[in-house]
Amino acid sequence: MTRDELNAYKLAKEAQEAELRNCTRRHFLKESAFGLGALAMGTMLGSCGNLFKSNKNNVLYDPARPLLAKPPQFPGKAKSVIYIHMAGAPSQLELFDYKPELMKMDGQDCPQSLLQGKKFAFIRGVPKMMGAQANFAQHGESRTWVSDNLPHFSTIVDEVTLLKAVYTDQFNHAPAQLLVHTGSPRLGRPSIGSWVTYGLGSENQNLPGFVVLTSGGNFPDAGKSVWGSGFLPSVYQGVQCRSEGDPVLFIKDPDGMSRDLRKKSIDAINAVNKAEFEEYHDQETLSRISQYEMAYRMQISAPEVMNINDEPQYIHDMYGTQPGKACFANNALLARKLVEKGVRYVQLFDWGWDDHGDKADNAVDIGLKNKCRSTDKPVTALLLDLKQRGLLEETLVVWGGEFGRTPMMENRNGRENPFKGRDHHTEAFTIWMAGGGIKKGFTYGETDEIGYSAISGKVDAFDIQATILNQLGFNHEEFTYMSQGRPFRLTDVSGKVINDIIA
Repeated sequence: MTRDELNAYKLAKEAQEAELRNCTRRHFLKESAFGLGALAMGTMLGSCGNLFKSNKNNVLYDPARPLLAKPPQFPGKAKSVIYIHMAGAPSQLELFDYKPELMKMDGQDCPQSLLQGKKFAFIRGVPKMMGAQANFAQHGESRTWVSDNLPHFSTIVDEVTLLKAVYTDQFNHAPAQLLVHTGSPRLGRPSIGSWVTYGLGSENQNLPGFVVLTSGGNFPDAGKSVWGSGFLPSVYQGVQCRSEGDPVLFIKDPDGMSRDLRKKSIDAINAVNKAEFEEYHDQETLSRISQYEMAYRMQISAPEVMNINDEPQYIHDMYGTQPGKACFANNALLARKLVEKGVRYVQLFDWGWDDHGDKADNAVDIGLKNKCRSTDKPVTALLLDLKQRGLLEETLVVWGGEFGRTPMMENRNGRENPFKGRDHHTEAFTIWMAGGGIKKGFTYGETDEIGYSAISGKVDAFDIQATILNQLGFNHEEFTYMSQGRPFRLTDVSGKVINDIIA
């Protein structure tokens, strides 16, 4: 072999090695005409269909500007949603579902008819029946029954609709929470907040369309999956903000980096991202570009809107806020500020409502009362504040847990718990809704005389999801997204709009 031939061979070998180094998984799938490429074709084509328009939805989707405000399928009565989830499932029997007959059975052995063929998380053997550990009275022109655990809420019952016959098929916290927020008890589906921001975008391009605020010291049992984007583009997942310290971690520039330098850094990163998109046409690359640019804009917008210190004193007194601390009251005020600034979906999670009675903090006569004291005033203030600003009619507020509590005491391992508590219950619990075109001072659904089962007006998570989407201007049966070769929807193959509660 001559010197020239040897050099040519070396150059060819180096080029081949460079090509192999650059052959990424995405490049391999792109170049494969058969095999894996053929298997993935349906999903790939389905994803490409979402780049600009989603078939029957008429949902315009520009991956370069994924949060651009978009019109719904039909005119909706609500423009935004605040969903307040009391993680752990508060006892409806100590809050909303007044049952005098249950008081008469207090301390008696539970009838076998309530136990046979039923599944409970902890009840074993024969537990005792337990009447409400609270006093009830009727309030407002609607004469709605509310317990003395909610003295502030009782003053605004004429603004809400109570759904008193909600049921579920999940009796463990994480699957039940996933079902409420994603339409599936298993991981992998997009949350309702992600669906809403995918469908409507956001009215403020300097803030996320979907914001999550947590309190109570812990995340929900299902973790961050309850605000995940699933198979939707990741730009639609919930952005968790904080009510103390920086609203978002790492939002400040590092020491030694100016805002101009940060902008140049983001421009350089996005130049690489744009080149990658031009080669591979992966819409997630465009989502990444959008998220970098959103993060840069949030450095100015987020600290301003997340600052509650500038609110007038009467607002702080109204909510019972604690500036500088992490608490539910701060989050309730932030929810109002966020929807006021055009954020589409705000999710509040408050942990600590699991009323088993295995310890004082979980007792319906101790822990539940304490949780009500910390949330009753802020929730009431939120509705009143939205109303006085003219925002309640266009903001749908939802309050609830993931399931209910039993009319009998929990007797873990067949022995009575040291404190008064109730086990998980799937057959009946209460959720309420207000604003956003929902009837005022209305009660829908009824449970039996001891609050064990729904006997009229039964609704489930899918019905509530369908109603939320309807109020925002979407037909839940037609609002779909192509994934894995088929159209998915939030309500899966279930759900009906609860027309009786719509004003």
